[in-house]
This record gives sequence, structure tokens and C-alpha cells, in this order.
Amino acid sequence: MSGGQRQRASIARALDAAALRASADALVRAGTSRVRTELETVSGGTRVAIRGTGGHDYRQRIGQLNVRLPDTGDGSGAHRTITEILTPSALYMKNRGAGVPAGKWVRVDTASLADGNLVTGGATDPMAAAELLRGVREVTYEGRERLDGVPVRHFSGTTDIGSAARAASAAFRPALTAAEKGFTTDVVAFDAYLDDAGRLRKVRQRFRFANGTTGGTSVTSTTTLYGFGAPVPVRLPDRDDIYTGKVAATGG
Repeated sequence: MSGGQRQRASIARALDAAALRASADALVRAGTSRVRTELETVSGGTRVAIRGTGGHDYRQRIGQLNVRLPDTGDGSGAHRTITEILTPSALYMKNRGAGVPAGKWVRVDTASLADGNLVTGGATDPMAAAELLRGVREVTYEGRERLDGVPVRHFSGTTDIGSAARAASAAFRPALTAAEKGFTTDVVAFDAYLDDAGRLRKVRQRFRFANGTTGGTSVTSTTTLYGFGAPVPVRLPDRDDIYTGKVAATGG
């Protein structure tokens, strides 16, 4: 490769990284979208997959998902669906189980979670997934593809949680700062797909954290965005509907 070719390749990588770092801003401009999520954990040879569907309002920074828990084989919470409301500062969960009365919500501060709620809820907040790309370090352009019939640019690379936390919008900074402290490594490998408007159409991010085990837990979180502009009516739970008692420890 000649000097001129190397320079052009370097400029292209810088432009690609800039597009990925700006993908959160493109979502805000888009307003809303529908969302599909899949979170897969592997720990001690056990693989668990959790799937969700819903929508997100990127301007109001609020979304709602119905997250379906897997059948663990022991009958505890098999195929239970948890309704989750996602905000930068809090995660609300209904039908959580673990001693929480039916119809009541549990509220958890995201900054109090070791992963900043990147994986705790069984899904990654779509906006947080985009904010995490503000810390892109390495990027490779994999080429043009089609995703759900939409032309996209496929990128792979790594992002840094600490760098993302420092560059994140003020609303998401506390949660990403918490995640920086909680994961085994700040480096997060990703595959991201941007449409021609710079909007994130799909992102797959791979995390690793200790989780109280010797080998730790690897987590692959995949978030797919579609139906931009669709109505996303979400209302925070009333204070009287939030459970304030003790939540039992549970693996579900």
C-alpha cells in the first residue's frame, strides 16, 4: 500500500468512527423507533438467551420493553414476561417476581448497578447502546449489506466504556461511569449497522464481567431498531404503584 493509499484509508477510518460516535445524535433526530432485543449470557458452560420487544423515544429518553425470560428448567419464572420501562437514571420492572406483588413496579437506579444497566434488565437500553459507541477506538468497515430490506453499512470494532462515559450525554454519563467500574474490561467488541441517515439499525455488543464467579460471565447484547417514527406511548409508573419492600434474591 502506497503512502497515499494509507492516508486515504486512515481518513476513511476516522470518518467511520465519527459516524458511529454520532449515531446517538442521529437517533435523537429520528425521534422514535420500534425495538427488538436479544441478550445471551454464557457462564460455566450454561447459555441463556433473553428476548424482548418494544419501542423507544430518543428525544424523551424513555422506552418500554416486554422481556421474556427463558425456561431455566427448574420451573422458577419459566417463560415469564417482565414489562420494563427504561430511562437513563432508572429501570422500572413489573411482573418481576421475587416476592413483588402482582401489578407493582420495582424501581432501580441505573447508577447503582455494577453494569450501569447495560445488561441487568435482560436488554440494553437502545440509547445507552448508541451512547456506548461514543467511545469507539478501533473500527473496520465490513461493507454494504441489507437489513430488513434497508441498505446499511456494517462496521466492526471496539469501543471503550470509560471514553464513552466521558463523551456521553449528561443523562447517560452516571450509568456508563458505573459500568466502567463494574465490567472486567473497559473494551467492548461490537458490530454496528448504520443506515444512510446515520441511524443505528442494529448493534451487537460483547461484554464480560465477574458476576461473582471465577470464570466470569460473557454477555452478547443485540439491539435491532426499525419502524422509525412509530408512536411510542410510555408513562412512568405512579408513585403508589412502585413497590418499596424487600425484593428476594432470584436468578430469574
